[in-house]
Amino acid sequence: MFGKKSDNGYTEVLPGIKIKTLCYGNRTLMTEFLLTKDALLPEHSHDNEQIGYLVSGRIKLFINDAARVVHPGDSWNVPANAKHRAEILESAVALEVFSPCREDYLQYVFKPDIE
Repeated sequence: MFGKKSDNGYTEVLPGIKIKTLCYGNRTLMTEFLLTKDALLPEHSHDNEQIGYLVSGRIKLFINDAARVVHPGDSWNVPANAKHRAEILESAVALEVFSPCREDYLQYVFKPDIE
């Protein structure tokens, strides 16, 4: 599977949080998030391990009992079933990879850009 860059195809899943699944396989999935300043990602957990990379902006990320302000170029790991949340301090773009593939995120694939 190949994905093509496009500014289209984002879905707002929460106020100020947009998502687009860029590419996926049998065991992993990569998603891009567009995050608006002052948006909040509420605390949640899931069975998927999650690895993220901040492309731009600034967020405060909470993973279990740890909190960190994340800057462009920083990365993180959220273990499976760990409680986590985020406060968007400055509008941001983040890439995240999930393993195993998040079946619920397949609905956010922008199909016209997939070859």
